[in-house]
Amino acid sequence: MKTLAILPAVALMAAPAFAGPYANVEVNSGFAGGSYNGSTIDTHVGVEGGSGKFGWYVQAGPTVVAPDGADTEVELAGKAGGSYAASDKLSVYGEVSFITAEQNGYGTKAGLKYKF
Repeated sequence: MKTLAILPAVALMAAPAFAGPYANVEVNSGFAGGSYNGSTIDTHVGVEGGSGKFGWYVQAGPTVVAPDGADTEVELAGKAGGSYAASDKLSVYGEVSFITAEQNGYGTKAGLKYKF
């Protein structure tokens, strides 16, 4: 029971002293073979921070969905992710994302980054 009582204090001590806000405008276009399928234009706001070897971010906002040959729509999209510096040269990262639509979409990304 004493362990449960100290968990909030440990969580607060591990949190960064300052999480920095940012704006992110990003265009993602899709192609199949030589054919253009369309683009999405994200206009997100977010916050990012970190402590020691850990880094994180959360962002969301409107996204313009512009499929080739179809009507353009505005949806809500966002993503959250984090990274861990396993060593000076190797980091591990992951991300989850979403977009609203007739059928809501979800995605994941995970990987390793090695610096030479």
